[in-house]
Amino acid sequence: MEEILNLINKSFKITENIEISVADIIILIVVLILTSLVLKMLRKIITRKLPYDDRLKFKAVFSYVKWFSYVLIVILTLNAVGVNLNPIFAASAALLIGVGLALQTLFQDIISGIFILTDQTVHVGDIIELDGKVGRVEEIKLRTTRATTKDNKVLIIPNHLYLTNSLYNWTQNGTTTRESVAVGVAYGSDIKLVERLLLQVAEGHELILEDPAPKVLFTNFGASSLDFVVVFTLNDSFNARFVQSDVRFEIDKLFRENNISIPFPQRDIHIIENKK
Repeated sequence: MEEILNLINKSFKITENIEISVADIIILIVVLILTSLVLKMLRKIITRKLPYDDRLKFKAVFSYVKWFSYVLIVILTLNAVGVNLNPIFAASAALLIGVGLALQTLFQDIISGIFILTDQTVHVGDIIELDGKVGRVEEIKLRTTRATTKDNKVLIIPNHLYLTNSLYNWTQNGTTTRESVAVGVAYGSDIKLVERLLLQVAEGHELILEDPAPKVLFTNFGASSLDFVVVFTLNDSFNARFVQSDVRFEIDKLFRENNISIPFPQRDIHIIENKK
């Protein structure tokens, strides 16, 4: 028994001013185990009634809270048992400042990730546009968001970009989006016939929704053409370019069948003869 007590009271010098005993280490381990149990119980209580997706997001945030709690508990426990940590803090102050500056972007990413998870700005499955890049969100982590582009390429987005750039969420108001195809016809064309043909194309495509119904807008008297836009609604905006391509193919076909020409830009050139 005496040998056990001697072993428990045995101290180790880390530096001249810092000394820690086996008893201190045992107390620290016990406190960390109790902290882990309390945090796990707290997480279960909070997430018990949350939906599955929100539960996963909360776990991601909670994991960082947990590690921060562990660091805080270690510092408080060692200080409580008499371990003087001031020399360590003093010696590592400059190092910590340097590390903090180096990890500034990382901290920005983590803070942004917490904002995303808590304010529900972006959800898994949303189609977003950020800095000119469009992707479907596959996974949201605290540091990065993983999205798949239209070309099936993986796009890794640092979360701090959400704070510094404008984010367009194509599907936050629902999965349906309004898309359009623009076309110009020659001056003198039958514009009512043009309207009917454009509506025929949009209403005949299987992926274009009937409600709301497609619309044709006469947008401008252009320099070389009368400009129209056919507007329609899709339930899958991520693949809108394929539907738009189908619409353009069909427009070209119907216009040819009905003798409606799509003009190319024309310019009048005036040659001034310099007579001497």
